[in-house]
Amino acid sequence: MLYGRDAELAAVGALLDTVRSGGSGALVLRGEPGIGKTALIEHADTAGLRVLRGAGVESEAELPFAGLHLLLHPVLDRLDAVPAVQAEALRGALGLAAAGGADRFLVGLAVLSLLSELADTGPVLAVVDDAQWLDRASADALLFAARRLGAEPVGLLFAARPDGFPAPGVPELPLRGLDPSAAAALLAERAADLDAGARFRVLAEAVGNPLALIELPATAGPAGGALPDRLREAFHTRVRTLPESVRTVLEVLAADDTGDLGVLLHAAGKLGAGSAELDAAVRAGLVTAHDPVSFRHPLVRAAVWHGTPPGRRLAVHDALAAALDRPGDADRRAWHLASATTGADEGVAAELERTAAWAGERSGHAAAAAAYERAAQLSAEPGAQLRRLTLAAEAAAEAGDLDRSDVLAARAERPGTADPVLAARLTAVRAAADFWRGALPSAHARLLSGAAQVAAADRHLALSLLVEALHVGWYAGERELSESVARLRSVLLPDDPLTPLARLLIHAVTPIVGGADGDDGVDWAAPGAMIGAARAAESEPGAAILVAGLGLILGQEAVTVELAEEQVELARRQGRVGWLPQALFYLACGWQFAGRQAAAAAAAEEALAIARDTDQRQWIDRLGEPLAYLAAIAGDEDGCRRITDEALAGVAGGDPAWQVPWVYAALGLLDLGHGRAESALTWLAPLGEGRSRFHVSATRSTPDLVEAAVRAGRPDAAAEAFAQYRRWAAHARQPWIDAVVLRCQALLDPDETAGESYAAALAAYRRLNRPFDEARTALLYGEWLRRGRRRAEARPYLAAARDTFDKLGAAPWAARARTELGAAGSPAPRPAGGPAARLTPQELRIVSLAAAGLSNKDIATRLFLSARTVGYHLYKAYPKLGVVSRAELAELDLNGP
Repeated sequence: MLYGRDAELAAVGALLDTVRSGGSGALVLRGEPGIGKTALIEHADTAGLRVLRGAGVESEAELPFAGLHLLLHPVLDRLDAVPAVQAEALRGALGLAAAGGADRFLVGLAVLSLLSELADTGPVLAVVDDAQWLDRASADALLFAARRLGAEPVGLLFAARPDGFPAPGVPELPLRGLDPSAAAALLAERAADLDAGARFRVLAEAVGNPLALIELPATAGPAGGALPDRLREAFHTRVRTLPESVRTVLEVLAADDTGDLGVLLHAAGKLGAGSAELDAAVRAGLVTAHDPVSFRHPLVRAAVWHGTPPGRRLAVHDALAAALDRPGDADRRAWHLASATTGADEGVAAELERTAAWAGERSGHAAAAAAYERAAQLSAEPGAQLRRLTLAAEAAAEAGDLDRSDVLAARAERPGTADPVLAARLTAVRAAADFWRGALPSAHARLLSGAAQVAAADRHLALSLLVEALHVGWYAGERELSESVARLRSVLLPDDPLTPLARLLIHAVTPIVGGADGDDGVDWAAPGAMIGAARAAESEPGAAILVAGLGLILGQEAVTVELAEEQVELARRQGRVGWLPQALFYLACGWQFAGRQAAAAAAAEEALAIARDTDQRQWIDRLGEPLAYLAAIAGDEDGCRRITDEALAGVAGGDPAWQVPWVYAALGLLDLGHGRAESALTWLAPLGEGRSRFHVSATRSTPDLVEAAVRAGRPDAAAEAFAQYRRWAAHARQPWIDAVVLRCQALLDPDETAGESYAAALAAYRRLNRPFDEARTALLYGEWLRRGRRRAEARPYLAAARDTFDKLGAAPWAARARTELGAAGSPAPRPAGGPAARLTPQELRIVSLAAAGLSNKDIATRLFLSARTVGYHLYKAYPKLGVVSRAELAELDLNGP
């Protein structure tokens, strides 16, 4: 009988019913120790479901993928049905094959694919108890799978304490204490012989906690302390009454907690206990009888270990290290050896370092950081300790734990460090932590300092740090940017693969910092030079993406798109799920500025979904930029303002126009499209001032500022920004920018010369492929012609603008063109829209790939979904498109601008 949990059982039952009926879902049961999470799981009706059970194990929290192995080991024989790159990643993560350094989220995708394959033979439920003790790598993989569940009949059910296992994006069910009547009923069943006074005491102390209601009646003495401590003491009282040899078995189980019967008995045997004592522990109600062996409740383990004297703990760890002599137990053995060691021991430190390196190869960076840190503590020689602390700090940074990486690096930093390379690496770690916290001047200063430290010993590393310093300087301000460029120019090496990238960076910021690019004979405004710089530095992490970003700065969207597409394809091929949001962000921005709104939206939406599923907060925030811009073009007031409001709310202090200039650009474009010139000018004017003016979104919005200022009757408000834009145009030397300059000039020209500028701009656009910019120019020219009473001449331009805006989904701009056409004597009906307009971005991606001939499984591998989810989206898309088969898809025009 489960008292007082009808509502909770119904909630869990709803999830299980969804899975049984072919749907999917995930749920986290959240509550304090003893509140009944495990009991709720055990009482849930799992009839008709294949159930996989696992649990977080506190002593294995530093072993990467330990929790995942415990959950999946019964079904690993089905891995051959999973796409090869995913199966390889999962085998490597679980130590079943050589680790290939796979993205940790690819392991999560492999988990999703494996569960989906299992679901082919019936609904599947994966249950993970004590999730707060899952190792970080297992938690990441399982949460990724939970967030990407689609049309497969799979459920994930987690139980966790309030202070562990953060699971953003996954529904939670909080468990609270039983109400008074349910608590009284449970107590009456379990302790019927209690007198009224004792009953009142237990009910008051238990505050509805079911485990407390069961265990506290056996305790004596006054109440005091937190309830978990009282429960632990209750269990400890029971443990103290057992013979020493039985306590030995419990101590070994508490230290290992994997439940491996062979290891448990081997280690206990070294301490004088065996199977008879294990049986006695089972009879005492403290340990379960099944294999793997486990404590009846995690608080029993806590009680046992809390009562184990320090010297005895060392002996238990030593015995377990001796028992773990199989090849697959190297990680556990190393940690038990470390726990049994009280002083410096280079041999144990070396074993832990090997464990850390292997964890890193499997993308278990959090576990690697812990192992490197403990190895540093056991190091006998200062140089080895410094090296291992450096590795620990870098691993923590790889895991995304910036606070921990900074603390580790600070511990390792010492004045006069003999190894300048290590000192520079530590400085880089601390600079990265500063950068992501928003402490830009500090990050910049650290990078310059690190470059100076290492300049004589490793000039390539010095150059790398200065390249990063310039990147930070771009966000920090003109002083930092100028200082970075000056330092960078002083260390350029002709034969270093980073030098072309450094020269390209200097070229990109020259309009801001002044000076010359340098007499190297290379035209850095040419696409070939930019691509060449990326190719030369391809061994440097992030070099291609950095050049893609420079493409946006220099008006070279073709370069941005080419490099970003390459990075997206590489990420898909290698299964680097965590890398995709960044690569897709730049691809979306490249297509956005080139006027390919549908393609940009598809890339941005996919990036946002993956960023959320992988909990990459920085990319969730940054993807607001293209999505807000696209919403502004579409005239989606609610969507654009929701995104921009969230971004403005996240600004901690200082000038928002500098910190999130894209917000001002998007809102200005939104108002401009709707004809609200004064409001648009209010948003856009700050982007032409101060530090904001050299950011990409500020530069790109200058034509909007010019149009808003002219329409508001205040052209002087855009004069300075337009002058800066013309200087940028001369530096970038891009035909499309020259065409925009002509359009802006036409707006500012007197009527006698404006027509020539408009005509010249449109003539330039005919040689380009920038539909949105061309349509805007045609609209402005048509408006100018109509105002000059040249209505017949205006109509073709206005009609062309209307048609392009319709195709792009730029509703307010199309409405403006229609209004002007009506005024010019040619009213036009609204079009129904093309096939692609009827699909969601996800459906459009899937349908496009299906039309190209890819199978459901191929599409699933490419988009990091399950094949069943792909089929579900195709099933929904076919009626929208009016087709009934894959063959008919190839006949549709799904691309559009």
